[in-house]
Amino acid sequence: MKKLLLAGAALATAFMAAAPLPTQAQAKDSSLVYGSVLPKGLDPHTVYDVTVQQVALNAYDGLFRYEGNPPKLEPWLAESYEASADALTWTVKLKPGVTFHDGSPLNADDVVYSFKRLLGLGQGPSGAFKPVLKAENVTKIDDLTVQFVLDKPYAPFLSALPLVAIVNEDLVKANTSGDDWGSAWLSTHEAGSGAYMIDPATYRPQENIDMTRYADHFMGWDHNKAPLEKLHSQGVSETSTRVLALLHGDIDLTDSYLPTDQVERVEKADGVHVEKNQSMRIMLIRMNNTKPPFDNKNFRKCLSHAFNYDGFITVMLKNLAIRNAGPIPNNLWGAPADLEPYAFDMAQAKAECDAAKAEGAPIDRKIEIGIMSEYTQSTQAAQILQSGMRKLGLNLEIVPSTWAQLTTQAQQASTTPDMWVHWVSTYFVDPENWIGQMYDSQFHGTWKASSWYQNDKVDELLRAARAETDQAKRATLYEEADRIIVDDAADIWIYNTVDLSGISDRVKGYKFSPVGSGIEMRWVSVD
Repeated sequence: MKKLLLAGAALATAFMAAAPLPTQAQAKDSSLVYGSVLPKGLDPHTVYDVTVQQVALNAYDGLFRYEGNPPKLEPWLAESYEASADALTWTVKLKPGVTFHDGSPLNADDVVYSFKRLLGLGQGPSGAFKPVLKAENVTKIDDLTVQFVLDKPYAPFLSALPLVAIVNEDLVKANTSGDDWGSAWLSTHEAGSGAYMIDPATYRPQENIDMTRYADHFMGWDHNKAPLEKLHSQGVSETSTRVLALLHGDIDLTDSYLPTDQVERVEKADGVHVEKNQSMRIMLIRMNNTKPPFDNKNFRKCLSHAFNYDGFITVMLKNLAIRNAGPIPNNLWGAPADLEPYAFDMAQAKAECDAAKAEGAPIDRKIEIGIMSEYTQSTQAAQILQSGMRKLGLNLEIVPSTWAQLTTQAQQASTTPDMWVHWVSTYFVDPENWIGQMYDSQFHGTWKASSWYQNDKVDELLRAARAETDQAKRATLYEEADRIIVDDAADIWIYNTVDLSGISDRVKGYKFSPVGSGIEMRWVSVD
């Protein structure tokens, strides 16, 4: 294997210690090497983040799938569907002839089991369904027909169905221990029908995933005459290391969170380029609204005005992002077109801080902000805020962490950091994916709702928006909720993403969708 010749030997050591990569000769054997942050487990029903989408979109299939940009909802395992006039009963017909990786047929029993398992575990993407769907109300009509009966109308139901990966019931049950729904086994194995099969023998959490093409995938391979035979995913924890590996030909594709300096570095190099795609992924700084002084609205507004948005987006990111005023992406319905974002205004910030202090808020204490060491931009955003807060005499300490650690901390208000930087990506295309699951208090305990924001009026609006089936009326409800949340300064909303991925010129057929950030590999081939 080609050694990385680094000025900083520590970076080389960190990268090479993770796992051996294929050589270029091996890579030419119709395989691709992806370098990024990898999931802490493989179970698509327990992990709910961007990292596990690599598993869900390649090793599994769902009833529906989002394709293209803008993302369009397409029937996948579903052949057709019907909804009752009251939007409570949904009947889905399955495509015949679909098989799992072990060759067994995928039928209605597997779909019913997958939803019962998701709801029984109560983890991962279950939050999108738990408020409206009971496990006993998912039933088999015949071998190729499944029926869902909702407790109440739920407008995002169809939009959210792609979240649920369909698993092989017999295989999971054969590997179940007690009442764990097979979660211990499925965290290191797979039970899917997707275009690629995971090799459990070489899987190492957050370090290595190897996949092999499933020749009998139900979609066939006529769309790709030279598909990848193997997909090797390598856990690489540092952005600069991922880019260096790309430049040296050791990986073919990076994540889509490249900071500007690394974008420029790739664009200057031969044999590689940057894929730039408008997405629907917002960057924000969370504030734990339960911890003083963050329980004070004036203090939250102080920090909202202390962040230099233009300095970050225009100067540091060189406009490779778009300012976003609130929690709904500005290219999605439901986002108020006339909503004014918080401006960088140190005089206003000081006035708000003075008001907070006068109200007894302990603004002089040390405040901590968690950043994801895997992503340079999270550090840069924290440094921008730190600079503004320093001018106000406020003490902000930047605490390096990881996505896995921060999302675990976010399960309880007491362990959630004062602040932390992250993104909310497109898991399904509906305002519910963002504002609904981020600010309705029923989702407290999930990383999406980690500001622990509580507003009864907002809860009422968001729940009404879910139950309303008329999109124009839903948009009005979301817009009202958005304005209240922004006025409350629940968090600091920074931008809507332009996805930036480093990619080798030998990669052909790459297709981007905001759902999955371009990680669906069945389209791809290599020279």
